[in-house]
Amino acid sequence: MIKKALKKYPNEKPTTIKLVKRILNTLWIILGLAALSFIFISKDKYAVATRNIELIIYVGFVLVFTIIGASIVETIFSRIIKRTIASEGDPTSYKFLRYLSVFGIYFFGAILATLAFPALRGVAQTALGGAGILAVVIGIASQEALANIIGGIFIISFKPFRVGNVIKITDTLVGTVTDITLRHTVIRNYQNKMIVIPNAIINKEKVTNYDLEEKKICQWIEVGISYNSDIDLAKRIMKEECENHPNIFDNRSPQELKNGVPLVVVRVTNLGDSSVTIRAWAWAWDFASAFVMKCELYESIKKRFDAEGVEIPFPHRTLVFKRDQLNQFTNSQPTE
Repeated sequence: MIKKALKKYPNEKPTTIKLVKRILNTLWIILGLAALSFIFISKDKYAVATRNIELIIYVGFVLVFTIIGASIVETIFSRIIKRTIASEGDPTSYKFLRYLSVFGIYFFGAILATLAFPALRGVAQTALGGAGILAVVIGIASQEALANIIGGIFIISFKPFRVGNVIKITDTLVGTVTDITLRHTVIRNYQNKMIVIPNAIINKEKVTNYDLEEKKICQWIEVGISYNSDIDLAKRIMKEECENHPNIFDNRSPQELKNGVPLVVVRVTNLGDSSVTIRAWAWAWDFASAFVMKCELYESIKKRFDAEGVEIPFPHRTLVFKRDQLNQFTNSQPTE
């Protein structure tokens, strides 16, 4: 079987077949030792020894068939996921169903193995019944494990994000969704670190999906200039730098083009304590391009401002003291 698997699927390792092989080898050794034990025990204990051998055989084969069943399901879903990715489809649902199916097979196998032990048989039979399953679900409903599973089902059902989407949870937590399991969602951030977030937690957060529906994004470029600087010059510099950037995306509609709407709109948005805030609305075709564009525009705009005499002021504050308060403050200072 190993040779046939390697010949048919050379890129896949027959891990499951090797695992079953090791389990069967171990089972044969245990059964052989159990059979040899009949030589050293009295005949009145043959019945007990026989029941032990039957128990070993039952548990061993339940384990083997559980692993085989889980492996078959895993293999089927893995190949479906590969075909879906190759055809540029969405593999999120298949990945989640794979985890759910494998978990269900192992759970059912554990219940069947429990039936072999008289002390635990009542629990297993109850769990296999409809009322028992309902009681188990209700019993763990308040636990975090079930909350994460339900959270994963909600994510798969309502699809606020999918595998491969770029999402933002907080200002410091931005990355690409790489997997959605029964318990958690895995995000790869731009430092190439894998961040694991429980599904129950991520369902409570406000998630920004940069790939939902349209990928294009409007990036704000905001710069504060001093009150003594030329506002028109600063706006012209920002507009020219934005329009000349290679990542700029023309998001204007045909009607806007006809009406002469500029590619980049630049406006004064705030009169602050020590600066005039100017904002440029620059479009890019996706989040990554917009981030690179923002960083490079801040650098190029700063250089143009320095070269053409537009000042970016340092924050400052003017303090006014009344004469009586100033004298009181001066007199209260210790003298040497």
